[in-house]
Amino acid sequence: MPRISLVPSITVIAMLVTSAAANISPGSAIPDQAEPWDLRRGGAARSGALFYESKGGSGWHVHDMHQLQYAFEGAATVETREALYFLPPQQAVWIPAGLVHRTRLDAVRFGSVFFVPEVVAEPGDRIRVLGAVPVIKEMIAYAERWPVDRSWDDPRADAFFRVLGDLCLEQSSEERPIYLPVSADPVIARIMEYTRENLQDATITDVCAAVGMSERSLRRHFSRDTGMTWQRYRLHVRLVRAMAILAQDDATILETSVRVGFDSVSAFGRAFGAMTGVTPSAFRQRARAGREPLVPTGGVGAFAAT
Repeated sequence: MPRISLVPSITVIAMLVTSAAANISPGSAIPDQAEPWDLRRGGAARSGALFYESKGGSGWHVHDMHQLQYAFEGAATVETREALYFLPPQQAVWIPAGLVHRTRLDAVRFGSVFFVPEVVAEPGDRIRVLGAVPVIKEMIAYAERWPVDRSWDDPRADAFFRVLGDLCLEQSSEERPIYLPVSADPVIARIMEYTRENLQDATITDVCAAVGMSERSLRRHFSRDTGMTWQRYRLHVRLVRAMAILAQDDATILETSVRVGFDSVSAFGRAFGAMTGVTPSAFRQRARAGREPLVPTGGVGAFAAT
């Protein structure tokens, strides 16, 4: 496998802004127009790769190329106007060209492959989280030899990236998304933010006091805006946070359950298993051993009302 480059292009360094976790607040300040990123910097490449290590987040942006992003280490989140997607180790995310999004990287060593639109026949118009099967992982790593901002084109590269794009589309039939809803409503966005920031002990009474809303109004407005109850949202945030801890932290299962707000390990294990189909211990082992799948086909969605 080619060595992962630790030095991204100067342009991309400028694009990535190191930030605290609060800087990525789902639903907040989603612009009508996002900053366009010129990944090729005027180069002739039709497709290419970008590899680097980073911790922090990007602002809202858009590019004219499809993107396949894969985390070799650590975890990431990608937010769109519709949802916040969690990308655990061994998963890849497909971001179609023209889709406004922003990314949060948490101690990540990752690679991205970019495709001009005509290389991929049916790219879709939304985020897709894919199980990165071995052939896709190896092809992403191999793609490092063709930087996206190179000044030359290469017919061999065109053929290579076309095959990789086709494999991604084939794998998209077995999506494994883990996502949370977002909201453009500032009050609902504030409720979500408060819940995430006080995950260990947040109650609906606390949230109501923080946003100045009655419990009855909060229940009604939150459910109407997101399609799920606030309690269900809190549960999903807790479990998604737990996945990130299990994938890259040395905390025990007990410590993880306490950090995300569960009263007991058994309650945590039952909720985690119901959401992912595996125990917390099994998830951790698979995440750190690079085994597939981490989550069941069809993913872990948080939109269903309960």
